[in-house]
Amino acid sequence: MWNGKEEQTGIFKYPVDEPLFLTAVDVANDTIINRINHGGINKACYLFSKEQYPYWKKLYPQLDWNWGMFGENLTVEGMDESQMRVGNIYKVGSAMVQVSQPREPCYKLGVRFGNQKILKQYIQHSFPGTYVKILEEGTVQTRDEFHLVQQSENTLTVNQFFDLMFTKEKDSEILQLFMTNDSVPEYKKERMQKYLL
Repeated sequence: MWNGKEEQTGIFKYPVDEPLFLTAVDVANDTIINRINHGGINKACYLFSKEQYPYWKKLYPQLDWNWGMFGENLTVEGMDESQMRVGNIYKVGSAMVQVSQPREPCYKLGVRFGNQKILKQYIQHSFPGTYVKILEEGTVQTRDEFHLVQQSENTLTVNQFFDLMFTKEKDSEILQLFMTNDSVPEYKKERMQKYLL
């Protein structure tokens, strides 16, 4: 229940012991309510950094904390969005994945945390996690390692992509990286066309 009405959401995720199968458009057996904004080729699987959990635990100590709190499919140790480039390709388990775009928060994250203030906090903190495309379907499980197979020649990072979405003044150099990055979804580029000089 949220604001007096019943909501449906797939954001309540919890750790599992069994392997997960990454398909081209989603994680097999995952609950996705709104397939317009979730799942699909550019948002098949969502990764969130384990290192960000302590920051949020301090802000929301009253919550019952466990992995999956941000609705991520995979909680990843050692993931740094300030260094991770959009377009990087990784091998994890038997799957091959490519960084596609950061997560933009919606009110369902506020539902999960019981407080809509988290949306602004999440944007200001600027470590949003990232969605990946599945280049090769496969199985992943706990303690599988991400191996960088190919680093994008375009230096746009996940953080830069995220900040570009929310800052009023668009940095021209970052915008150029964004528009020339082949891994940035076309519909995202279309939204940024109006900022080009």
